[in-house]
Amino acid sequence: MPLDNGDGSKRIESGEDYIASLRGRNLRVFLFGELVEEPVDHPMIRPSINAVAATYDLALREPDVATVESPSTGKRINRFLHVAQSAADLVAQNMMQRKLGQKTGTCFQRCVGMDAFNALHSVTYEIDEKYGTSYHERLQAFLSEMQEHNYVVGGAMTDVKGDRSKAPHEQADPDLFVHVTKKNEEGVWLKGAKAHQTGCINSHWIIAMPTMRLGPKDEDYAIVAAFPVDAPGITYIYGRQSCDTRSMEGGSIDVGNAEFSGQEAMVVLDEVFVPWSHVFMHGEYEFASMLVERFTCYHRRSYVCKTGVGDVLIGAAAQIAEYNGADKASHVKDKLVQMTHLNETMYAAGIASSHQAKPMKSGCYLNDDMLANVCKHHVTKMPFEIGRLAQDLAGGLVSTAPSEKELSHPELGALLEKYLKGRADVPTEARIRILRLIENMTMGRNAVGYLTESLHGAGSPQAQRIQIGRQMDLPAKKSLARKLAGVDPRDDD
Repeated sequence: MPLDNGDGSKRIESGEDYIASLRGRNLRVFLFGELVEEPVDHPMIRPSINAVAATYDLALREPDVATVESPSTGKRINRFLHVAQSAADLVAQNMMQRKLGQKTGTCFQRCVGMDAFNALHSVTYEIDEKYGTSYHERLQAFLSEMQEHNYVVGGAMTDVKGDRSKAPHEQADPDLFVHVTKKNEEGVWLKGAKAHQTGCINSHWIIAMPTMRLGPKDEDYAIVAAFPVDAPGITYIYGRQSCDTRSMEGGSIDVGNAEFSGQEAMVVLDEVFVPWSHVFMHGEYEFASMLVERFTCYHRRSYVCKTGVGDVLIGAAAQIAEYNGADKASHVKDKLVQMTHLNETMYAAGIASSHQAKPMKSGCYLNDDMLANVCKHHVTKMPFEIGRLAQDLAGGLVSTAPSEKELSHPELGALLEKYLKGRADVPTEARIRILRLIENMTMGRNAVGYLTESLHGAGSPQAQRIQIGRQMDLPAKKSLARKLAGVDPRDDD
């Protein structure tokens, strides 16, 4: 890594430091069928890098929000690299996530790694408790290393899965789930692929984890391992986003949000070596489901980040209504109230989940699982309605406005300035910019993070419904009803 303070050199502190740390890594990143020479300088990739850089700058500007005192060293560390020691820590994570959503209007790509560290803290402890292994000690050492350098760590859980009706070991192609191909006294080798990995190219390290419950024949797939993003044998295939090539056209209007965006890519592992010091599960298949459930518990309440993005979209909807001269209409006010109600409902469930956290054997805190699933299930629906209402308030021009080149055209520009005017005191360009931001968030490239990721990230809607169904405890609720209704307890089922 370019910024290695093992010899006393500086660690990553600012967003500028972070961007510099990504240069010259010789990653195999393919976009539009071509190898990207330097991802940092690619106009389609750079906005996603800027979004991660914002997490560093927030830590410098507002340390109380984005940093915390390390329980092991007493130094201030980035909150994204902190294992929660209390319910208050989890609440603070949520508050930071909302603020970053407000500042970027997109996915800032660091929540997965944070939630992976939290989940692994308790799971590795409990594996060691059963088998006498040293995974927890290794994890602690790795986490300390990441904190010391202030690195970005991505969590890779989603395998490509192949035939969903078959277990990993039953697949026609064994590589459809990441697995160990060989091992020796030095470490293990991994092969397979992880799909739609958020911020993977913008990370310094990746932690690969199982994606589902495993059985005795799936031992080779029960692997948790950390490796640097530029490790030999890794190929990244960049994912397309709606309207993404607008960032390559020049200008700043048509992109909607010129500075920030999210990022997803497929990570293909071809015999990637991982030393034992960076292996945190190997063959303990019965703990895979525990890891998945605890990770998704953390991650589903992490989706309060979408409420920060929602704040931006609500603001854009209110602003375009004002620019259109419609902000005093009662139905406009009612729609903005509805958008706010939906947004705060998501936030309430997520932050309540954090408030009701309980300590684990390892000493970390795990948020309430039922409320985490309720939060994420809200997130699979409510941003879509907020987006629909934003488009409603914007009007048809949100998807039919001419391009920036027409706006700056010597002949057409004057016509558009005249005929696309809303309120007389508002510049036409300002109106178009807000419309493009709404388009970007509801149909363009940041709709990936705000809408599609809200639907499928951390598990599809059915995954949350299954968890809610498992925990709704109908027998206890029926007992409450019988008691208040005066039903004879002897008639109980």
